Amino acid sequence: MTKPTPVVVVDDEEHVRGACVQALELAGFDPEPYESAEAAAGRLSWSFPGVVVTDVRMPGIDGITFLNTITELDPETPVVLMTGHGDIEMAVDAMRNGAFDFLEKPFDTDRFVDTVSRAAEKRRLVLENRRLRDEVSGRSALENVLLGPSAPMNALRSQIAALADTDADVLILGETGSGKELVARCLHDFSHRKKHPFVAINCGALPETLIESELFGHDAGAFTGAGKKRVGKFEYAAGGTVFLDEIESMPGELQVGLLRVLQERTVEPLGGNRSVPINARTIAATKVDLLAASNEGRFREDLYYRLNVISVSLPSLRERLEDVPHLFQHFVELSADRHRRPVPDVDPRLTEALMSHEWRGNVRELRNAAERFVLGLPPLEMVDGRSAPPPIASGPLTEQVEHFERHLIDAALKRTGGNVTQACENLSIPRKTFYDKLAKYGLRGEDYRSTG
Repeated sequence: MTKPTPVVVVDDEEHVRGACVQALELAGFDPEPYESAEAAAGRLSWSFPGVVVTDVRMPGIDGITFLNTITELDPETPVVLMTGHGDIEMAVDAMRNGAFDFLEKPFDTDRFVDTVSRAAEKRRLVLENRRLRDEVSGRSALENVLLGPSAPMNALRSQIAALADTDADVLILGETGSGKELVARCLHDFSHRKKHPFVAINCGALPETLIESELFGHDAGAFTGAGKKRVGKFEYAAGGTVFLDEIESMPGELQVGLLRVLQERTVEPLGGNRSVPINARTIAATKVDLLAASNEGRFREDLYYRLNVISVSLPSLRERLEDVPHLFQHFVELSADRHRRPVPDVDPRLTEALMSHEWRGNVRELRNAAERFVLGLPPLEMVDGRSAPPPIASGPLTEQVEHFERHLIDAALKRTGGNVTQACENLSIPRKTFYDKLAKYGLRGEDYRSTG
């Protein structure tokens, strides 16, 4: 349900404030009456979602001065002035300097409500345009971090741009090596929390005897060897983000503590009786199906549902093969710089081999292949127990392109076991186009299906 638009009403006369409040309430607004500009000033900000209605002649700060203050804070906040007969010329000048409109006292209630309604609609559009600009700007910046022109990556960047500057906890789902920590960092770096700590914890790498102390902290003497107080990761990340990687590896008894932290937003250090408030966003990541794990008793169901309010699913590299050449070139350049080597050229035969590879290790495996290539080693030789595919045959460009295309379709059908729908999705081409190409190259989906 949409919240009613707030309207700040400033007038030193109580009966005027009361009449305005009554009319606004009946019209579905949320009026906020103040007897002075000084009292109302603290309510306003760049993101204030409403309208200001203010009298011109008031003790202390008058309406024109208040208008100037509001304009300096945000020139697009709509301000409606209430004037006496002798102030009309002043009000017209004020409109030239940023006021939305003015109403001469005594004014008609219907006109008052209509003026505020128009001002509220203008404010709504201003804030919506700002949100869209910020989202586009964020998505453009994300393109320099989350690389790849494919449809799955475009969708992922849009989702992150929309979620980043919220305080919602997020669950990231993805295969090993697909970039879960990079996505978590993007959610942090493109949010208002970016100036505060990003604390990454691999739940599968910490000993069970230490993980509770690492997360929640401990007081001196809490256990043998605890000589002094230690601040836990949640408390240390004040204002920032805690990233819990491999959340499925968290011991069962600790899952109870994490659930309490997420629900109550407090931590209790080991050996202490105090509750410490925390202000940290939690982002968790997993490579397994947590719901299946909870059904099997390996993960708490209540924690799963608490974490899974908002989820982000990362595509595997197999699902965005068109990104492979772009990513490989990027990793080659990074690796060449790191090893102080010249950037080697990537010829079409290697591109074909990269595009037809299975990439079970996802982006991490691709980065390793780029590093081997820069160091002069075979990037794909026997990576998964099989040698790289044969090179492209020499000949006219059209023949080489067709050879390359047939090889990609053949590889897609092999990966999907002849499932044409999945193969179309992996290659991001329409179903009819795919069938036309099958006929062109003499391929059939049923020939790839297992009969075992």
